[in-house]
Amino acid sequence: MSQRLSDDLIASIPYAGTLGIKAEFSESGLLLILPYQKSNIGNPTLPALHGGAIGGFMEVCAMAELRRRSPDLPFSKPIGINIDYLRRGKPMETYARADIFKEGARVANVRVRAWQDSTDKPIAALSGHFLLPKKS
Repeated sequence: MSQRLSDDLIASIPYAGTLGIKAEFSESGLLLILPYQKSNIGNPTLPALHGGAIGGFMEVCAMAELRRRSPDLPFSKPIGINIDYLRRGKPMETYARADIFKEGARVANVRVRAWQDSTDKPIAALSGHFLLPKKS
């Protein structure tokens, strides 16, 4: 997948534009970047990123990874999502990568890890089930 296709993929998700999400693609796969924006701060006293911004960012990451595998089909729909918030999201760039653990005929299990300083120190982790679109 080229960088242009990655950008087009993210641009097709309206909430990704609201959060300012960017995409990079390399041999390691699709990497999403949530740039620091003051509007994504939930607790200005700490300051800390809003949990909803982090959760939405990771959900976009899961949906983008599923869409990347089937670009001609509609987006998958979340059935159930569980998010573990592990560390405070600092006011800085945040990164996320999704892994599809199991993809059946109708449901996929996806895990997403979000980090800032180091991939070894995630700030949040998502585990979700997504309803896959019907293939014609």
